[in-house]
Amino acid sequence: MAGDAGVLGTALAVVLAFSLAEGSWQWFSTYLGVTLLAVVLSFGTVPLPDPARPLTYVWRLTAYALVVGLCVALALAPALQRWDWLFPMSGTRLSCVESGRYGSLRAQAGLGELTGGDAAALAYAQQVQRDQAVDECLAATTTRWLPVYALGAAVLVGAGAWSWGRSRARRTLPGPA
Repeated sequence: MAGDAGVLGTALAVVLAFSLAEGSWQWFSTYLGVTLLAVVLSFGTVPLPDPARPLTYVWRLTAYALVVGLCVALALAPALQRWDWLFPMSGTRLSCVESGRYGSLRAQAGLGELTGGDAAALAYAQQVQRDQAVDECLAATTTRWLPVYALGAAVLVGAGAWSWGRSRARRTLPGPA
């Protein structure tokens, strides 16, 4: 029964990752990632080494690590999109600022005559277009790089689980009599 919850958490993580991969990453993604991580960690079990079936152990460990990595990536996506120090892609961020400038110019060109000389209305429309263009650019970049972060988290989880499993297996081995 506990394995069923782990499988359910995995299925939910995959469906949500695909559904959230379009558009700007919002903080609800963090909530979903943390919730799925709690489900996986609560009901899933870290695979233990099985000397009789080493390939099965490797597959289970890989699956466990990849699911946890996906949940971590979902949880981190909004922060990666918004915080320079967590996602230090200066060239990418600079090009997103340029996209924002272009969005502002498009708003000015499209609405310049319609605002009737109302500078405040034009400035507001330009700011909205600038922010939207930057958000879309950063969201697309985050989505493009998110698998790298997920894989990095999976490697760390896999290495930690492997190390923990080996030390646990050594402790349970019968000592010399």
